[in-house]
Amino acid sequence: MPTGVALRDVRQQLVDAAERVLLRDGANGLTSRAVTTEAGVAKGVLHRHFEDFDAFLVDLVQDRIARLKGQAAALRASAGTGDVAGNLTGALLDLFDPVAVAIVGLVIFRDELRARLRRTRPAPGVPVLTDAAAMIAAYLGEECELGRIAVDADVDALALSLIGAGHLLFAGRDGTPPEPGEVGKVVNAVIADVVQRRLL
Repeated sequence: MPTGVALRDVRQQLVDAAERVLLRDGANGLTSRAVTTEAGVAKGVLHRHFEDFDAFLVDLVQDRIARLKGQAAALRASAGTGDVAGNLTGALLDLFDPVAVAIVGLVIFRDELRARLRRTRPAPGVPVLTDAAAMIAAYLGEECELGRIAVDADVDALALSLIGAGHLLFAGRDGTPPEPGEVGKVVNAVIADVVQRRLL
C-alpha cells in the first residue's frame, strides 16, 4: 500500500470491506484476514492503524452509529409533515438496512466487542439499537409538541417498542427486507392509542 494514502482513506476502505464480508459471511466469517483480503491490502495494514481487530470492530460500529445522526436529523425535520405512521415506517426502513441488522448481530455475537463498546459509551443496551431508539423518541417528542400525538404519550417506551418490533421484522431475512406495508402495520399497531386519543 502506498505510504501517501491518508488514514481516513484506509479506514474507509477497511470499513467498506468489513461490511461486505459481514453481509456475505456473517459474524463468524468476519476476521481480520477476511477484511484485509476483501479490501485488497496486506494484513498488517489493519494492525498498523488499529490496536487489534476488536478495536477495528469498535470503529466499525461507531461508524454505523455516526450515520444515524443524518437519519435522525431528517426524521426530526419531518415532524409536522406527512403522516406520523408513514414517517416512522420510512425511518425504520432506512434504519434497518442489511448492514445495520448485521452489525447488531455482530455486537451480540462478540463478547469482547460489547465490553469495549460499553467502555466507550455510558448508555446501556445494544449499540445501534439504543441510538436508534433515541432517534425515534426525539422525533416522537417533536410530534407531541406539535399535538399530532397525545401529549402524555410515553415516547421512550414507544420508541423501544418500535425499535424492538422493527428489529424482529428485519432480522434473519438474508438481506430481503419486509414489505413497507408489513412495517407500516406494526408501526400503526404500536402508535394507535396515542394517535387515536388525540383524535377523540
